[in-house]
Amino acid sequence: MHVPVLLHEVINGLNIRPGRSYLDCTVGSGGHSQAIIQQGGRLYGLDADPQAIKRATNQLSISCPGADWQLRCLNFNQLGQAAQDWGIKAFSGILLDLGLSSDQLADPKRGFSFQVDAPLDMRTDPNLQVTAADLVNGLNKGELYELFLKLAEEKHSLAIADHLVRARRTRPIRTTLDLVRIISQVVPHRPQGIHPATKVFQALRIVVNDELNNLRSCLKQALKLLEPKGRLAVISFHSLEDRIVKYFIRSEDGLINLTKKPIVPKEAEIKFNPRSRSAKLRLAEKYG
Repeated sequence: MHVPVLLHEVINGLNIRPGRSYLDCTVGSGGHSQAIIQQGGRLYGLDADPQAIKRATNQLSISCPGADWQLRCLNFNQLGQAAQDWGIKAFSGILLDLGLSSDQLADPKRGFSFQVDAPLDMRTDPNLQVTAADLVNGLNKGELYELFLKLAEEKHSLAIADHLVRARRTRPIRTTLDLVRIISQVVPHRPQGIHPATKVFQALRIVVNDELNNLRSCLKQALKLLEPKGRLAVISFHSLEDRIVKYFIRSEDGLINLTKKPIVPKEAEIKFNPRSRSAKLRLAEKYG
């Protein structure tokens, strides 16, 4: 079961006011959305993953019967279009949780996890054309090196790219464990550290779903759609995502930075939900 990250901090940060409209740009399994509704907010939600929308719809129907909420299966870079379709001119708060849900990681057909063998897919939206397998089999050595260096910040990027190119000469790299085996030949495994494949998987997922460009687009639209004194809350799990959010909040004249340093999970939350350990929450308020 998916556990929403930094739930208490997000709800406090959004300053939920009963009857006001809030947008969850990354509904996932509905944990944050449910809490917004239970605080009296009118919830509007987006997710590019149709399975996530289905799970969230079921969850909210059970936990919040009769409540005022609407969900759409759209990427968060389309929030402007969604607001127009809903007839909403401004939101009192907008949330982005940029992490994968436990349900996505647990689904063996999606290819997000390096712990189960699955097709090397990694698309959050099944309508996207390019998969992770297309990248590892189609990019040349230099392109793979640049991808892993810039997006994974992986110090073994060149060696990983070299091993991938040599391995695919024998047979295509089709599954998650195919990729894990190649990475494990290059990156040493430290018992107390992250899995050797973590950074590479994250980088491939970012490219497959164009996550950084979508994030930049979403933030610009979110600022326009916040009402005066409306709150923006963004949870990131990757240093590049956090830098984009940090720069956006600090560089926009229309925003007040509410978190000079990002809010991170307390030890108790990390112990209960280890996936939360790399989460960073940044908050901002639109000038009123």
